[in-house]
Amino acid sequence: MSIFLKIVLAVLCILVVVSLVRGIIAFLKTTKIDLETGEGETVPEMQAVQNKAMFSRIKYQAMAIGVVVLIAVVAGGSQ
Repeated sequence: MSIFLKIVLAVLCILVVVSLVRGIIAFLKTTKIDLETGEGETVPEMQAVQNKAMFSRIKYQAMAIGVVVLIAVVAGGSQ
């Protein structure tokens, strides 16, 4: 069970990094001119992608914390 939880934790950590990178890429695509003028047609689209990536990152981080707690409970119960 502990090995399975560690694999799940590793997958969740990878998902956190992937969603973080996706959010950063979306942020970088939003140029300074688009933000200043507000005329850029990609601004709402990129903001939506940024928000989605941030929500995904937070969701995966919460799940990873839950798995860490579960690993601690399983490790504490086996002693």
